[in-house]
Amino acid sequence: MNSFMQLLKAAGAHPPVGTWISSASPLVAEAIACAGFDWGLVDMEHAPLDLGGVVHVLQALAGTKMVPVLRVPWNDMVVVKRVLDAGATTLMFPFVQSVDEALRAVAATRYPPDGVRGVAGQTRASRFGTLPNYLKTASQQIGVIAQIETAKTIEDLEAIASVDGIDALFIGPADLSASMGHMGNLTHPAVMELISQAVQRCKAIGKPVGTLGGTPEMVAQYRAIGFDFVAMSSDIGLMMRSAQQALAALRTRDTEHVHTLASGTQSSSY
Repeated sequence: MNSFMQLLKAAGAHPPVGTWISSASPLVAEAIACAGFDWGLVDMEHAPLDLGGVVHVLQALAGTKMVPVLRVPWNDMVVVKRVLDAGATTLMFPFVQSVDEALRAVAATRYPPDGVRGVAGQTRASRFGTLPNYLKTASQQIGVIAQIETAKTIEDLEAIASVDGIDALFIGPADLSASMGHMGNLTHPAVMELISQAVQRCKAIGKPVGTLGGTPEMVAQYRAIGFDFVAMSSDIGLMMRSAQQALAALRTRDTEHVHTLASGTQSSSY
């Protein structure tokens, strides 16, 4: 069984919490995994990550408990073939807008006659040819997540979810809000209402669905709606937020010290 789907199955009432790995750095990926996240999205769509970088990040995560999900830059069979050979086992496909696109995504992850994945022997995926019967069992280990990112696509949610081989859906709130005319306002009431309806429809058909929130508060809202898995911010986002907060605190302290000196008193605590 696919490792990410195993994570979802074992989660029960506590949706797994992940984060985006946007730094393209194996060291940062390993560090953020050690922080305790259940899963991580290795991003090739909006991060400067090439195939060699994918291998290095996957190698770094292999020594941690974080379950990796790799988002390909596009629904392209050549890219899919290469990242699968590199050892990725759960793929997220961005901007899936139709049943045909969902079928194409799944086909790219399957060997013939079930799909169009090119056959190779001694790859990292097969532990360099040492995994018995890898070519015959690979499809059982591969997970496919379709990203739903527009209001129009949500109308076709059930049809896309019903495609054999689509294991889960992922609602992208940033693109969804933009498609609804609310660019940057991810928690606009109309956006949240459509997201809530989509989650309930996924539950009705038994298809796991996830999303991404930028802050703990947003993630708490999404968990309350009923998402089966969530991601919080990114390695870059968490680093920048912490750095900015620390710097702001120091500058506030500097300002207070200047005011104290100007008033003619000394602070023994500074």
